[in-house]
Parts: sequence; structure tokens; C-alpha cells
Amino acid sequence: MTDTTTLERTDQSTTTILEHWVRGAAWAGESERTGQVYNPALGTVQKQVRFASKADVGAAVDVASEAWAQWRDASIAKRQTVMFAFRELLNARKGELAEILTAEHGKVLSDALGEIARGMEVVEFACGLGHLTKGAYSENVSTGIDVYTLRQPLGVVGIISPFNFPAMVPLWFFSIALAAGNAVILKPSEKDPTAANWMAALLKEAGLPDGVLNVVHGDKEAVDALLEHPDVQAISFVGSTPIAKYVYETATGHGKRVQALGGAKNHMLVLPDADLDLAADAAVNAGFGSAGERCMAISVVLAVDTIADEFVQKVSERMATLRTGDGMKGCDMGPLITGQHRDKVTSYIDVAGTDGATVVVDGRDAEIDGDANGFWLGPTLIDRVPTTSTVYTDEIFGPVLSVVRVEGYEDGLDIINSSLYGNGTAIFTNDGGAARRFQREAQVGMIGINVPIPVPVAYHSFGGWKASLFGDAKAYGPHGFEFFTAEKAITSRWLDPSHGGLNLGFPQHD
Repeated sequence: MTDTTTLERTDQSTTTILEHWVRGAAWAGESERTGQVYNPALGTVQKQVRFASKADVGAAVDVASEAWAQWRDASIAKRQTVMFAFRELLNARKGELAEILTAEHGKVLSDALGEIARGMEVVEFACGLGHLTKGAYSENVSTGIDVYTLRQPLGVVGIISPFNFPAMVPLWFFSIALAAGNAVILKPSEKDPTAANWMAALLKEAGLPDGVLNVVHGDKEAVDALLEHPDVQAISFVGSTPIAKYVYETATGHGKRVQALGGAKNHMLVLPDADLDLAADAAVNAGFGSAGERCMAISVVLAVDTIADEFVQKVSERMATLRTGDGMKGCDMGPLITGQHRDKVTSYIDVAGTDGATVVVDGRDAEIDGDANGFWLGPTLIDRVPTTSTVYTDEIFGPVLSVVRVEGYEDGLDIINSSLYGNGTAIFTNDGGAARRFQREAQVGMIGINVPIPVPVAYHSFGGWKASLFGDAKAYGPHGFEFFTAEKAITSRWLDPSHGGLNLGFPQHD
């Protein structure tokens, strides 16, 4: 078991405070500001988390810079050994981490374990760093001259991760960043921060040298300090589109490379020839898993008019079987992350009625298997949503599934391609021709064919188009190693002793 006493302390008023993790140990820093961390299933504060000042972030970067000087020179074999050991420890103790996720985020235990499993896929991918960081070699490009390329680590890199995947998203980024030879400053969400410290402690146990991965907690002050620090070479971010745009513009303005993954409004187009039972199952699973707090959640179903009534009926029947409640009790769906976010999501149900939509299932009426003070909202289904309504245009980020009725394939495709976002989309059909057209014509980064949440496996890359991604590099996969390394080209000539003389022109081919 990871010793949590190394992650946090209890002050004289018995309030538990989660500290930063710097140089391989809990560290308070100079700032005395803290934030509250809730158990969303109970609606109560369970601990405080330390908020870093600009000076605290600077101190952590200094530690990372010092540690990087040694880590960059660690052999590929050494880095692989650490990543393999981390993978084994994480697999053995994933139940412990899942309980942390459920206690702070609210997602049910099975969903938390699924999150960890998807993160572990990237850890396993990163173990192949020897193959993935190879350069190229061209011999005798000109007489006696060879050209070859190297991929080298950047230095200190920053990761700013969201509340909805407090384990998976950091694993996506720091696994590859560390394997490539970088040092990392991780700034997790202040809403559910404990998983970051837990994983940092596990990396230390796996053999990662102190200071190579550091965790600083906080709010905008800590974020801005990372974006502006001259010794931070790159920033990886996942969050809402407005913040992703801010991160991208601010960090690139300070000379950094950036991958900033933003928000989404993911559509699922259901054609008349689709298996409606399969499609209904998929809509419920993809719409309400993790209480809809997923950037890849299906939030809009585009149902062709001829099957829309039947489809809505099938979805509502399945929703009636879902059990909403405490994630520790084996429920299907847990609470939302905070009371403020729950209230914001709930407000869209009233907007729907005002805008002429039909609320088929109102999650405010759901029976809850949990404490009355939890941040609850049951699964909600809204039919006949106008595309002018904010219920359609906004990223609600909660358990609200909208149905927009369309005339057919062309109408549905036009709606998808007109969206501000381009993260993920799906089509449900048994027509191979329609599916092939869709994968070519949909202006979206990740596409599912009879698959509702098309998150690529670890050896491909994750990322959207349009306002869902700022920067050229997607997450993990080949893009990940390219992002966290810089290519260097070397042109080499070893002269034959008999060769010499002056020539001020370009080398000539014989």
C-alpha cells in the first residue's frame, strides 16, 4: 500500500491538507492558500489541497531542471525498467487508486477501474520507447557524407490535467514524457487532486529518481506560472475549449510547444437501417457513463425521422433500469463533481422546455441510492431539441442526452460538420457505403462506426479537430513521442587522409 502519510498531513485543527509532491516527497511550499476537496456522493468537504504560488511553481521547476540533467542521460534500458516496474505496481494496486477516484470524482468503481485500464495502455506503449525514439540514417548522401537524425528530450514539461479523468489523462502524458527523458511538472485539477500524488509516490517506488516528476496543486496562479516560466519547454492540457485556447495562446506566446485538447459536442447519427437495440444501448452507455463528464461522451443523437420515435422509446426504457447513487455501492452512475456544476447542468433542463424541446426523462426526479446531500442528477433525455438551443450548442458536460431529429444522412452530416467542435462522432448503420462516406466526409478527429466512444488505442493518437484541439500534436501514440522530443539532424563526414583541398561551394555529387 502507498503510504498516504507521505502525501498529506493533518494540521492542528484536524483538517487534512494534501501537499505538493516535489523532490520525491510531500512539500508545503510557501503559499498558505488552500482549496476544498469534496466527496461528491456525500456533499461534504473531505480535505484541503495546497494551492501553489508563482514562487512555489518556480521552485518545483528548479528541482525538475536539476533532476532532468541526470534523467536525460539515463539509458533507454534504465527508463524502460522504471516504466515496466510502474506498470506492474499500478496493475497490482489499481483497486486502491480506483477508490481514490470514486471518493473524489464520484464515478462508480467499475468506471474508475476502466479509466485506469485505459491509462495503463499508454504506460505499456511507453515501455517501447527504444523503438519509438529511434532516428533515421542516410549513408553517402554526398561523397563521404552521411546524414542522420536523433530524437532528444525537451527538458522540463508541464501537464495540466482535468477533473474528469484524474488518473487517465496524466498517465496519457507523463508516461510518454518520462519515457522520452523529460522531467515533468504535473498540475492536476484542484477538485480531485489526490490521484496525482498517489501516482507520483508509486513512480518513486518504481525507481524514478526524485525530482523527475513533481506535482504542484493550485488554481489559475499555478497554471499561469507554468505557462509563463522560461524553463518549461512544453505544455500538455486537457479541458474546456475557452481554457484550451487561453493555454495555447499564452504558452505559445512564451515560446513553448503546446498540445491543448478542448471541449466537445459529440454526435451519434442513427440511420434507419441501424440495429436500434444496439444503438439504444450505445447511446445510454456513452451518454451517461461517468455522469456524462467525458469529453468523448455522446451528448447528441441525430435520429432520422422514420425511426426517431422507436429509438427514443428504446432509450427511455433502458434509462429506467439505471441506478444512480454512491459509486461505492455498485450503482450504474454516480454524482457530478460539485454542487455548482450540478446546478449548472440542471439549468439546461429548464432551458429545454423554454426552447420547445420535450423532456422525456427528467433526471431531477430520479431516485437516488445515496446521501441526500450528494451532488445528484439522474440521467436525462430531451427530445426534439432545436439546434439553436443552448441545450444543443453548449458543452453541458453532464448526464443530459439530446435528440435532434433529421431527415436523413445528408441532414445529419451537415449538422455535424457545422458544429464548432470536432472531437468525436459516431454513425450507426448496417450500410457499408454510408459508413465509408461518413468516415471520409465527417469533419471530426475521431470517428466510430457502430462504436459510440471511438477513443483510439494507445499506439494511435487521441485528438479532435476545430475547436477541440489547439496545436498540431494529439495525445499519446506516435504524436506523443514526437511532441515530447526534438529532432536533431547531423551531417557527418569523416575524411579520408588522402582527401583534402579547399572548396567554397556546395558539396558536389560524383
